[in-house]
Order: sequence, then C-alpha cells, then structure tokens
Amino acid sequence: MAFKLGREKRKTRTPDNSVPIYRKNLDQGVLGEANMDGTIFVDKSLKPGSAKFKEVVSHEMVHAKEMKEGKLSYGDDWIKYNGKTYPRKDGKIKYNGKWTEEGSKSFPWEKSAYKNQ
Repeated sequence: MAFKLGREKRKTRTPDNSVPIYRKNLDQGVLGEANMDGTIFVDKSLKPGSAKFKEVVSHEMVHAKEMKEGKLSYGDDWIKYNGKTYPRKDGKIKYNGKWTEEGSKSFPWEKSAYKNQ
C-alpha cells in the first residue's frame, strides 16, 4: 500500500521559532486557531507579514501559551479555562448560563488574548 505526503507548506514559524504556523482555509469568519498540539492555523486569506497576519498570530500565541501552561484547554464539546469547564456545541459555548458564539470577546480567555496580543 502506498501513500502520498501532503503538500502543505510548513515553513512559517513565530519569531522565537517555537510554534509552527500553518496557513490553511479556515471556516468563514475565522482568521486563526491555536491548537492543543502547539500549532497555530492562520487563514490563507491573510498575507504573511501583513499587519492583520501579525495581529492574528499574536492573539493566537496568547492562547498557545495558556494551553502550554495548562491554563486553557479544549475538546470537541468543552472549553476549560482556569480550572472551570464550559460546555461547547454547534459553534457556541455556555458561559454565565448563556450560549454565546465562539470567539466572543466576553469570554475570559478571549479578554486575556485581546489584552496581551
């Protein structure tokens, strides 16, 4: 049985070269994602080196750092931040008794990322 290696480019990295950044097509409205495996995805629509690209990487780096420290983690149906777990489904997270769209600036982990990006 044979297989082919993917054609995804994997050369972009953060300035300190510790977090691999992959450019890929993300869901509509999503420009970046920090992943539990220590990587960051940035939407292909952003030009590498542009101000928006740098802003997105900076934001996602905060999430990546918090995941590495054990402060933030997630699964398909939950988000855990500072030891508290929040249910997650259909692109929403239940926070303070209300289902809110993922990425909302009202979440404490997003406030942290926007403040420190």
